[in-house]
Amino acid sequence: MNEIKFNTLPCVKVNGNFPVYQGWSSICGKILSDTTKIKKRTKVVVVDYYQGVLEEPTTNELIIGLVPSLVLNTLDLMWPEEKIAAMVFPYVTDDRIFGYMTRLTIDAFFDPVKVEKARKEIADSEGLVLVVGSGAAFIYTTPDILVYADMARWETQLRMRTHEVDNLGVRNRNTSDWMLLYKQGFFVDWRILDRWKKKIMHRWDYLLDTNNRNEPKLVAGKGILEGLNQAITRPFSLVPFFDPGPWGGQWMKHYCNLDKSQQNYAWCFNCVPEENSLLLKFGEVVVEIPSINLVFYKPKELMGAAVHGRFGDEFPIRFDFLDTIDGGNLSLQVHPLTEYIQEKFGMHYTQDESYYMLQAVEGAK
Repeated sequence: MNEIKFNTLPCVKVNGNFPVYQGWSSICGKILSDTTKIKKRTKVVVVDYYQGVLEEPTTNELIIGLVPSLVLNTLDLMWPEEKIAAMVFPYVTDDRIFGYMTRLTIDAFFDPVKVEKARKEIADSEGLVLVVGSGAAFIYTTPDILVYADMARWETQLRMRTHEVDNLGVRNRNTSDWMLLYKQGFFVDWRILDRWKKKIMHRWDYLLDTNNRNEPKLVAGKGILEGLNQAITRPFSLVPFFDPGPWGGQWMKHYCNLDKSQQNYAWCFNCVPEENSLLLKFGEVVVEIPSINLVFYKPKELMGAAVHGRFGDEFPIRFDFLDTIDGGNLSLQVHPLTEYIQEKFGMHYTQDESYYMLQAVEGAK
């Protein structure tokens, strides 16, 4: 097999002057610089987390860099874990695979008595107050600075596999079966956090990118939205994600310039906006965001009026590579009818498939 060029890190170059602050010292320095311009007794910085952000190390770095007089973590303001588990059970069920798309919203996770007490604490404080965690902007709705710590869905899943991420409102990362973390994320957490993200994304002062845990980056929210505005007017590619599997083959290793030491690659999720990332390049610095942000931000412009009218802000097509060459047999693909998927899973549409054969070896069937 001859190797060919396959761009695994496609970028959208953003025109405009949007500085990117790299490293915790620079990030916290910028936030502190902004707070010095605020002439108030109490200055509130809210950092709202998407699932997958490494909460403890991220929060610790913010505390070290910002030296706040008061820190409120949203996890401490939620209902007890037993109540949250009972609340989400109808959606996650006791089956390892089956679940139902939740209609819960972020407010359902919070104890109103704790929230009211936290808001009073903020009102009675002086100096810099830091509110962190998923739903932080719900706890304090009018912050002086709103930072959104976003996270690529595939990176979240990888962190679930290494037991670094909890489900929303609970501390369960060490469960023996990481697939249960993923399942609850799919049916519950991501639905809730996506609804919340859509409500506040126009208000972001900054976006915090910690997909690379060793290279955190901060960029103005206006820069992110401008990047999405520019992406919508031109062809662009998403960041492909490659994963092994039972049938995985060797073809993509050669044609996509992948790690030859890996056992196999079964999948390439090449354009699945709810899973893949979009890279925005500001000057020479690349910031990674979930590509679903573009679907949320301008669904009609991206998909057209007819598709938007049918599917709303969900992108209804996915593009994958499946590789079985020198691997195993592809699994049997079974997809429910529309009525069944709506009734049993709470999903709006089913999945039809078509295959384009790029290459086959002798004896393929």
